[in-house]
Amino acid sequence: MPTNQIFKYETKRNNLYLRVARGHFATANSHSNYYIDVVAQKARVSEAKAVAEELRSYFYANTVVDTILCLDGTEVIGAFLAEELTSADFVNLNAHKSMYVVTPETTSASQLLFRDNIVPMIAGKNVLILAVSVSSGRTVESAIEAVSYYGGKVAGIASIFSTAETCGGFPVHSVFNPEDLPDYDNYPARECPLCKAGVKLDALINSHGFSKL
Repeated sequence: MPTNQIFKYETKRNNLYLRVARGHFATANSHSNYYIDVVAQKARVSEAKAVAEELRSYFYANTVVDTILCLDGTEVIGAFLAEELTSADFVNLNAHKSMYVVTPETTSASQLLFRDNIVPMIAGKNVLILAVSVSSGRTVESAIEAVSYYGGKVAGIASIFSTAETCGGFPVHSVFNPEDLPDYDNYPARECPLCKAGVKLDALINSHGFSKL
């Protein structure tokens, strides 16, 4: 981790907790005073399953989902979430009792692209967008635009962590939010108070992890 101030926030579920470090961190779009490490939730089977179990409650009884669109490397979580939403143990509005789990390509202009053989999994489908986090919302907004462009309908937005209650006009449902980190702050890079105070960056961060400076 980039700093020695490491915290672990547990929940009522086994294997579901959030790892964070306090400091000064930069993404491509903003600066924040916390690094939120969700790599284990994406890569470790037990934690990915726990995230999916937590997220299912927002969607299984009242949302038609045909396709889960996985952003930021959330495919493992997406597969477990599809399994949860099609389980015979729960009310499921999906008439086919099956779902697609897909991930987009990103062009050099940061637009999301689906190849011709993937388009039928989006067009005419109810698409649940799954992201690691929602703060500036730019990645999720791009996903909303892509789903619409390819003829799909956004069924909902889910994430591990979110500072936003809505994005692109849709509610965001997350496992963790700023209530779990009461002093969490995220700023546009030019307005960062830590930079203005002369505090050096600890690391560059994105959905893949961090790089110390």
